[in-house]
Formats: sequence, structure tokens, C-alpha cells
Amino acid sequence: MPKKVDHEARRQEISKALWRIASARGLEGASLRDVAAEAGMSLGRLQHYFRTKDEMLLFALRYIESLAQQRIRERIESLGREPTPYDILRACLMGMLPLDEQSRTGFLVGVAHFHRAVRDPSLRTGAQDGIPKLRELFADQLRKAMERGEVRAERDADDEAMVLICLADGLSTYILLDVHTPEKAVQLLDMHLSGLFDGAAAR
Repeated sequence: MPKKVDHEARRQEISKALWRIASARGLEGASLRDVAAEAGMSLGRLQHYFRTKDEMLLFALRYIESLAQQRIRERIESLGREPTPYDILRACLMGMLPLDEQSRTGFLVGVAHFHRAVRDPSLRTGAQDGIPKLRELFADQLRKAMERGEVRAERDADDEAMVLICLADGLSTYILLDVHTPEKAVQLLDMHLSGLFDGAAAR
């Protein structure tokens, strides 16, 4: 009987090889052949799963996002209580920062995809897709915080949500450039959240 192949697991193996290259030397000059060699397989076998580098990058990015979401859920569950809007927003933002090796490599894969999407309009839509959903998630939590008296009602939830996304992206970039340490980035994030959540209700 032929051996059953777990195609999803194989794709994840390829993604991990991609991550290792991203962490060691970056992805801009890396080819499908390079990734195949890192994954210990032939180029033809790799192309059975990913025909192009862009397909491979996109899959790796989505897989990284799923791992980040899992870390966020675990962080929220570890609170041992019903999470507040502040808890959820902080957990999400912390999950977006490259604070350890896995999240750092994930961010580098995202940068590689971003770099290609800027040049290629056909990739740009995929790069843009997640932003409205993330903004709406953040805005929804901010509206709940306004109802609880934790955030001033006159603030625009959609605009503040976008500022939070931009803050996380900027801090992530500066962590990778060694402008800020991860600890300093978290401090600045908490400082901004404290200014946003300036209501009297307990967090």
C-alpha cells in the first residue's frame, strides 16, 4: 500500500525551511531551489506544493499568522479571568511584535512578502486583505471600552484602531533595526495604551 502523505504537514516543513533562511540571511535573494535544499527535498518535489516563490511566501505568512493567533489565545487564557478590551488589545499587539525568535522570523517573512507586494499589484490585494479585519477587531474592542468608561467616548474607534496597527508595525521595524530593544518597545506600547485607556474603570 502506498505511503499516505500529509500534504499540509509537508507544506509546513517547507515553510519552516523558509523561516530558517529568513532568519539566517533574509529572503530577497533566496530561490525555490535554496528552500528545497534547506528542506531536504528536490526542487521538483517542492514545486509539487508551491509553483512559485510568491505562493510559498503567502502560505508561510498565513501559517505564521495562525501560530501568532494561537499565542494570543494562550496569553488571554492565561489571565484566568474574563478578558477586558484592554487585555485583548494588548495581547493582540504583543502578538504582532517580534519579541522572540519565532515571531522575529515571522515578521521577516512578512517583510519579504511586503517587499514583493509593493512591486507587484497582483500581490498587493493579498497583503491588504487582513488590515480591515484587524482594524475592525480593534475598533470593536475600543467601542466596548468606551461603553465601560475606559476610553473617552469622543475618540474615533476606527482611527484609534489604525493608530494601534501602525504603532505595532513601527515598533516591530525598530526592534529589528536595534533602534529599540524588545523591552523598550513593550514599554512604549504600554505607554500608548495607558494614554488611550484613560478612563476610571479598572482594567
